[in-house]
Amino acid sequence: MLIEICCGSLDDAIASQAGGADRIELNSALFLGGLTPTAGTLLEVKRQVSIPAMVMIRPRVGGFHYSAGEFDVMRRDAEFAVEHGADGLVFGCLQDDGTIDRVRTARLVELARGRPTVFHRAFDVVPDPFAALELLIDLGITRILTSGQEESAYNGTELIRRLIEAARGRIEILPGGGIDPFNMSDVITRTGTRQIHLALFRTRIDRSCAARAQVFFGGQLRPAEDRIDV
Repeated sequence: MLIEICCGSLDDAIASQAGGADRIELNSALFLGGLTPTAGTLLEVKRQVSIPAMVMIRPRVGGFHYSAGEFDVMRRDAEFAVEHGADGLVFGCLQDDGTIDRVRTARLVELARGRPTVFHRAFDVVPDPFAALELLIDLGITRILTSGQEESAYNGTELIRRLIEAARGRIEILPGGGIDPFNMSDVITRTGTRQIHLALFRTRIDRSCAARAQVFFGGQLRPAEDRIDV
């Protein structure tokens, strides 16, 4: 069983390798679902970690229908990641109606320069997952990360199993989303997957802000996925 760990920092990546992970997905801002990691994070992960690092290309929180400027940023980030050692790219671009953006997906596959590409959990909101599966196969995507269009992969195992069957080895299906050590074996058994994606956390106390606990630096505790501030 191949284990991929979702990482939000250099420390996460180092700990994942030490814990036996086979591969990492490198992000920033995991609380927001994962955004593009900083340049410094990527460079240090490639210097200090030897297992493959799939790099997230996601410029902002919210949905996956991007403006022209946002996609320009994604292209630049993809080029930088590949030039500086990314072992693959993770991304997801949708049309305003929730269907796969064929043109932008093809462009990011091209920018990966033969490295593995993952269409991330944007897949979990497409209206027809089987049509999307076939399109992503045609576009040359290596792998789909999915919770089976449910809040967690544990609840989406039936669709994940059907996707694995429909893929027939033409594309990899990677279950992910809400998987933990307690439900992992059930997800594996129910889907028949040979790889799994999970994030493992423990709380680290940072006392630097303890004197003013009422101060909050974020916007909202659970940002909406269907709107963004511009």
